[in-house]
Amino acid sequence: MGKRICVLEDNDDIREIISFVLEDEEYEVFSFSSIKDFEKGVKGLHPDAFLLDVMLPDGNGLDVCCELKSENETKNVPVLMMSANFSATQMRKRCTAEDYIHKPFDIYDFVKRIDAQIHHN
Repeated sequence: MGKRICVLEDNDDIREIISFVLEDEEYEVFSFSSIKDFEKGVKGLHPDAFLLDVMLPDGNGLDVCCELKSENETKNVPVLMMSANFSATQMRKRCTAEDYIHKPFDIYDFVKRIDAQIHHN
C-alpha cells in the first residue's frame, strides 16, 4: 500500500487531476471538496500528508492547517497549502504548513514537492 495523502480541494477538475497524478505515483488519495466532508472523512485515516486549498466554500484551508497543527494526532504530519490567490508569504503569516504551492502548478514540480515532504518524515 502506498503513502496516504488527504486532499481538500473544492474544484472538481483540479481535485480529479491531483488524484490522478498522485495515484499514478502510487499514493493512496483521499479527496474531499469541503471542510465539513474533510473533517468527517479524515478521522482514522492516518495520512502521511495533507494537501489543502486555501479558498473553500465553507471556510478557509489556512484555518484547517492551524487546526491540524494544533492537534497531537496530526501536528507532525506535513501540510502543503495550495492557492491561486495567496502568496507563500501571505500563507506563512497565517499557518505553519511545510510547503506552499501556487496554482496553476507544474505537475512535475508538484509531485517533487509532495514526495519531498512525505519522504522527509
